[in-house]
Amino acid sequence: MHLLYRSFCCLILLFVLAFNACRSPKPPVEKKEEFIAKFDLDKIKKRGYIIVSMDNNSTGYFLYRGRTMGFEYELLKRFADEHDLELRIDVTKSLEEAFDKLNRGETDILAYNLTVTKERKERIAFTEYHNLVRQVLVQRKPDGWKKMHPKKIDRLVLRNPVDLIDKTVYVRHHSAHKTRMDNLSEEIGGDIDVREDSTDVETEELIRKVASGEIDFTVAEEDVALVNASFYPNIDVKTAVSFPQQIAWAVRKNADSLHIELDHWILRMKKRPAYHVIYNRYFKKRKTQLNPESEYFTFEGGKISPYDEMIKKVALELEWDWRLLAALVYKESKFNPRAVSWAGARGLMQLMPNTAQAHGVTNPSDPWQNINAGKKHLKWLQNIWKDEITDPDERVKFILASYNVGQGHVQDAIALAKKEGLSGEIWYGEVEEYLLKKSKRQYYRDPVVKYGYCRGVETVNYVRTVYTIYQTYMKLVPNKE
Repeated sequence: MHLLYRSFCCLILLFVLAFNACRSPKPPVEKKEEFIAKFDLDKIKKRGYIIVSMDNNSTGYFLYRGRTMGFEYELLKRFADEHDLELRIDVTKSLEEAFDKLNRGETDILAYNLTVTKERKERIAFTEYHNLVRQVLVQRKPDGWKKMHPKKIDRLVLRNPVDLIDKTVYVRHHSAHKTRMDNLSEEIGGDIDVREDSTDVETEELIRKVASGEIDFTVAEEDVALVNASFYPNIDVKTAVSFPQQIAWAVRKNADSLHIELDHWILRMKKRPAYHVIYNRYFKKRKTQLNPESEYFTFEGGKISPYDEMIKKVALELEWDWRLLAALVYKESKFNPRAVSWAGARGLMQLMPNTAQAHGVTNPSDPWQNINAGKKHLKWLQNIWKDEITDPDERVKFILASYNVGQGHVQDAIALAKKEGLSGEIWYGEVEEYLLKKSKRQYYRDPVVKYGYCRGVETVNYVRTVYTIYQTYMKLVPNKE
């Protein structure tokens, strides 16, 4: 009986093996090839602007008292300027979204304080590194740390990565921090509970959570950690968890010309004193340069200037987005109520003496008097253009141009455009081109011109700059009005 049972089992086993042998093997799962747009430096130059995907944070791109700042932003602005390109920033909060936008051709450079990794190299091409940093552990200092000697603090915080065994560390989703923590677990021979936060939570938000006590540990690049330590003095960022790693920008794999040009530029830039000045401004002398607790950091307080409430009130009366009016004020005076131009214009909205007098201004340096008079002048311009320029969005551009150079010169440019068969109601690429031509004799002496010579380049740049600032404010300052 026992022998019969064993024979039966063998037959069943042979049957299973034979059946499996006859089955067709499963075809290997093919990895879907990612679409990569073909758009290199030649097309970027022809277009006239370069788009960079960044996040609103303390090292990449932020506003401070109305001014656009950031370590990576300043470097990229220099690159764009040296190549006669306008720099356009696309604020992208999710790193995965930023990768997708880059490869789809919606942006040209990814500047995200990115650590160079093999995994990322499968999707994107990294430039020459612009910084070398370690990953560090971000943890809270012990209670009462202000009265402690630094050596005592060292004894009470984690200094040996081995002590992370069985601890929970939160990291940014889809980041090199997750890979590093997993590798560290293997190296120290114990488990670290590594948890990726949601896709829309960035490193700086995790650092804030450590500072507030919501979580105990996170990991950050040392440069980001040092900057945030000036915001949150109760955090410790001295424990390294990696060797120095390369921080670089990224481009599409097929953008060879852009890649080569960026590599050469970065290598040259790192040898210049300007690079070290910029680096020191953000990472070594930060506390003397900026107030980290200021409400005018967009990722902290969400304000643009000390005059936001006045600007909002006036913008409501003008039926403008208040951030557009704020952009105009910044362009005019950089929010300095005592600013005086070479032509004698004064105050926040740079009122000329005759304009100030016409609107009853007794003290042009008084913020409310100045802004209120500027509003009245803008309303007057609105009435001039309301019938001639039918599209409201286009009309604003004509109002801005008139605010800068006077409505007469703008009306001349319209007349020249109409003479050439154009509508005279489109600013970009049409009327602005004829304002530029008013500096040439054949145009400013044309019979349709009433106001003569005009150096139109200043006004053309003025309108574009105000809109560039406005676009920045829209991305970084939510409109809650």
